[in-house]
Amino acid sequence: MSNWIVYGIGFLAQILFSGRLIVQWILSEKSKRIITPSAFWKFSLFASFLLFVYGYLRDDFAIMLGQALTYYIYIRNLQLQGEWKKLPKWLHIFLFIFPILVVIYAYNNGKYDIHKLFHNEDIPLWLLLLGIVSQIIFTLRFVYQWIVSEKTKTSQLPVGFWRMSVLGASLILTYGILRQDPVLLVGHGAGLIIYVRNIFIWKKQLRYEN
Repeated sequence: MSNWIVYGIGFLAQILFSGRLIVQWILSEKSKRIITPSAFWKFSLFASFLLFVYGYLRDDFAIMLGQALTYYIYIRNLQLQGEWKKLPKWLHIFLFIFPILVVIYAYNNGKYDIHKLFHNEDIPLWLLLLGIVSQIIFTLRFVYQWIVSEKTKTSQLPVGFWRMSVLGASLILTYGILRQDPVLLVGHGAGLIIYVRNIFIWKKQLRYEN
């Protein structure tokens, strides 16, 4: 597949990821508190779908791992907001099984194996480990968000989510620079600014509430 198409998929995913943050940020600025609109999760799910495909086409295990771990949390948040049931059943089934089918297909057709995933000649092992650790930290923010949301039975973005976002994005940005991956550079460079801004919004929110 042409590199232009592959990078196009990756950039489209990052545009959607950035779009979710911009929508969330604008609504939060207007309300003077952190808002979690349903559009945030819809954009997240579609973008995650595309970035998983991008990681597959780039043979980049770190990217695929990061998206596989958060993909179903996005779905769960849509369920908590009552938006998931509004989607057609066929789309439910497709979105649920797509990542699993990709892995099964690729493995059975020799697209990759464990050796290839961890021995990509374009990614030294130390750099791959940095990417994996970065993605895990970045992903844990959604695990934290999911736990908080399950406890309250509401989909929300607590301040811990934004703090972990800053740390994870900084590490992934470092990985993207070393990997010379323009998709990661653009996506996480822009997102880092909004993550920091949401922390400041939260601090203002606390002052208003107190």
